[in-house]
Amino acid sequence: MIRIEEELVVNNKTIDAKILSRMFLSGAKNLEAKKEWINELNVFPVPDGDTGTNMTLTIMSAASEVGALTDPDMESLAKAISSGSLRGARGNSGVILSQLLRGFTRGVRKLTDLDAPAIAAAMERGVETAYKAVMKPKEGTILTVARAAADRAAELADAAEDLDAFFDGIFQHAEETLARTPEILPVLKEAGVVDSGGQGLLEVFRGAIDGYHGKEVDYSQFEAAAPKITKISPQAEADIKFGYCTEFIILLEKPLPQDEIDRFREFLDSIGDSIVLVADDEIVKVHVHTNHPGQAFERALTYGQLSRMKIDNMRLEHQEKLIKDAENEAARQRQQEAEEEKLAAKEAAAEKPAKEVGFIAVSVGEGLTDIFEGLGVDYLIEGGQTMNPSTEDMLNAIEQVNAKNIFILPNNKNIILAAEQARDLTEDKKIIVLPTKTIPQGISAMIGYMPEAGVDENEENMKEAYQDIASGQVTYAVRDTVIDGKEIHNGDIMGINDDGIAAVGKNLTETTLELLSTMADEDSELICLYYGADVTKDDADTLSDAIEDKFPECEVEVNFGGQPIYYYMISVE
Repeated sequence: MIRIEEELVVNNKTIDAKILSRMFLSGAKNLEAKKEWINELNVFPVPDGDTGTNMTLTIMSAASEVGALTDPDMESLAKAISSGSLRGARGNSGVILSQLLRGFTRGVRKLTDLDAPAIAAAMERGVETAYKAVMKPKEGTILTVARAAADRAAELADAAEDLDAFFDGIFQHAEETLARTPEILPVLKEAGVVDSGGQGLLEVFRGAIDGYHGKEVDYSQFEAAAPKITKISPQAEADIKFGYCTEFIILLEKPLPQDEIDRFREFLDSIGDSIVLVADDEIVKVHVHTNHPGQAFERALTYGQLSRMKIDNMRLEHQEKLIKDAENEAARQRQQEAEEEKLAAKEAAAEKPAKEVGFIAVSVGEGLTDIFEGLGVDYLIEGGQTMNPSTEDMLNAIEQVNAKNIFILPNNKNIILAAEQARDLTEDKKIIVLPTKTIPQGISAMIGYMPEAGVDENEENMKEAYQDIASGQVTYAVRDTVIDGKEIHNGDIMGINDDGIAAVGKNLTETTLELLSTMADEDSELICLYYGADVTKDDADTLSDAIEDKFPECEVEVNFGGQPIYYYMISVE
């Protein structure tokens, strides 16, 4: 791995493009390091902890472009950050982050050096841009933290004697605002966490300040935009300097002052590397690679009791990594073959005249993909709760559909913003984003399409079709929490309707029937059941019989969906 080190002269009054670049890359690196922790802050108790992942993928897309600049000026740097984050944006949190960055860079791109008032004005522009991108801004989220930081920057700017105190004041206020998000958003208070998107933004700020102070940044990870498959040789085991991946939580007897946290961090650095240390008033979460886990435990015991202790021998895990690399290589080859097939299809389509209407849909699961294809969808994007397609993914799909007018069905509320952003970036085709939030809504929209009708009429027809159905999902909880007044435990079965969690239980059939009781009424005629990858057809048929017994006036259709995570996806009309 190539490491680039450089000395930066900071005058404490202004920053130039070189320093701003370093700050941005350092912020991206810090977010990437904390992404899994941020994922864990998601309060919704299903396996969709993706805020940290989405924000990281967004900012790393921009970081790869920034890292490729050899000697950036402010305008080229601003373009790289704005373009990279915009195209790499994933999920709501990623789209909002891209808009914060986009607005900020628009405020600085024509400048040479940035003083405190210029930085404050750019931050305010970023906040304005982000708020405008969200139809119904929700307070207690990343937006609230961003606005608080911008407001404090404006308050401090004119009187700021140096940027050190200016940045520290902004960060402190953002941190305090994040701590208050549970009081603003009740669902956070119920779960006992702060907002994950706000935490992600704070980690970008923290890393950027480190970069301003000249702390070392490993630029090599930003050299290429495309993901790489890392291969480890059989000899790499010998290169593992610190063999034990050690993780634990300290239950503090009293809050640690910052200087003690710094000393603890320095101690961990003296016995290992790959350190992640997250502290609040009650706990400290520690991750370190070391040859002496006992020393880390002994030092930690001086601060409080230990919990969730875990030690993994990375040298033993090395053999598993070799096997995994072989599997990844095979997957890469399959992906390459698939891309070549897509390219050939694209070239063949380009030779044909553009048709009037085309369709793009987000799907997950073999069976659901087959259903969408049978309904006439031209291009399927694989995605869902655990991986949201980016704006770039949407743009690539649009490019490959040879049609004058293209309907996009996101089929997930967290993908709608990325689809709308792709629409706004497309100039040569008319893009209609139907804001479908579930797979059943997307299927109903396609059923509502009438070939003989015009584009505008079909937009209304398809909206009416999916708005007339009730949709539900049955899945499992991955943590203990309280949501919507319901006490939920790890492993519980959950039934989720259009309004939220409607049923919680231990039995899959009983919980599904309870969910359906909240969706069906005396006017319901048809219940469609799409069973997932973890459900057999026999089990689905047994559930169908139970549904017919409970709702004798309704016809029941059973279809193979093949979706992960969700046992069943359901529509009632």
